[in-house]
Amino acid sequence: MPEILIAALSPVGHIGPLLHVAEGLVARGDRVTVLTSAEHAERIRAAGAVAAAVPPEADFDPTRLDIDLPGRTDTSGIKRVNFDVVRLFLQPMPHQTRTLARLMSQTNYDAVLADAGFFGILPFLLGDQHARPPVLTYSTTPLMISSCDTAPFGLGRAPSSSGLGRLRNRALTALSHKVLLRESQKVTNLLLSDLNSRPLPMFLFDSLLLADRVIAPTVPEFDYPRSDMPAHVRYVGAVHPSAPAGFRPPPWWSLLDDDRPVVHVTQGTIDNADLGRLLEPTIAALADEDVTVVATTGGRPVSQLRSPLPANTFVAEYLPHEALLPKVDVMVTNGGYGAVQRALACGVPLVVAGETEDKPEVAARVAWAGAGINLKTGTPSAGAVRAAVREVINNDRYRRGARALETAFARRDGVAEIAALIDEVVSERAAVQR
Repeated sequence: MPEILIAALSPVGHIGPLLHVAEGLVARGDRVTVLTSAEHAERIRAAGAVAAAVPPEADFDPTRLDIDLPGRTDTSGIKRVNFDVVRLFLQPMPHQTRTLARLMSQTNYDAVLADAGFFGILPFLLGDQHARPPVLTYSTTPLMISSCDTAPFGLGRAPSSSGLGRLRNRALTALSHKVLLRESQKVTNLLLSDLNSRPLPMFLFDSLLLADRVIAPTVPEFDYPRSDMPAHVRYVGAVHPSAPAGFRPPPWWSLLDDDRPVVHVTQGTIDNADLGRLLEPTIAALADEDVTVVATTGGRPVSQLRSPLPANTFVAEYLPHEALLPKVDVMVTNGGYGAVQRALACGVPLVVAGETEDKPEVAARVAWAGAGINLKTGTPSAGAVRAAVREVINNDRYRRGARALETAFARRDGVAEIAALIDEVVSERAAVQR
């Protein structure tokens, strides 16, 4: 039985899908250890895997960033991006690396599956390839890798492979790497030097390419075509978190089967401290529309909504998407990668209003794929939301775009394809050692 180590950051968008992968690997007989925050230990053991914890210094609570990171509220724009990359993803690197080294000294793992944001794997990827197990990196965002056919990640620009487009891409990439995100790159190499590692031979966001395989948990139809895509990048289809057990529908659940269109609005589980950014404008926008609105607060108390609920609106802190989305006609979202792919896998078109983390890139891909409307802001007006929802409901091209992606997602089993890639790299290493 293969011995597999999975290393993941603690936010649900990172650990959730990889825990589902762990369940699949355990089910086929693999021995699996999951390294992440100690708070997930019970869920890891319930999946049949061994729980290993990173030190508290290597962990963060995504719902408390402004509280736990002094100075964060004083930043915005590119300063906020550098602040978050350094504080959230790079500073934990030494603690992650030491924990990985300890685990590898205790167990001879056949392969390591690492969240691409778990930068503690970098010193191993930059060292002797034969002194470490094969490594597969798992991208929890749309692929960030540089390409001659795309603008740098984060700008939310559509791809272009024309002569002028590639000139634009080259110029913006140079600006992003050498000026805007220079601080993040500098800190990366300083930390690597402290760990007796060589510096990165590429930009930080391209570092996942150092692995033996790069896993893109989506379908090619929901990503930009790249003529220079490295051969070891593999699309596997979506990997969703495991469904929670024991869902009890609320009393109003049967009303979702009426003839009126159902509109679901969510701000996800991280960027939801201010429900006035998207939930409240959407509820207000659709109050007089002939639709049923289902809003979820991502775990925030429903009492945080500041206005009375219209008669056509129902709110819950959380509803499992696997139960809700088959009843939904349009989803309004701030662009969480996992939630968007869950909707598209159900053929649900989208209205996306996102401007933090990777959300502008997710929103841009939704529009590029013809599966919804990108509002290009994280704080849309009620009028903008109303117009977009009306357009998606009344224009069948968005439904057709979403259903085309539903078909593409249905052709793939993400967990099975990841398991096959693990077997592939393990067999390759065994062949080299013979």
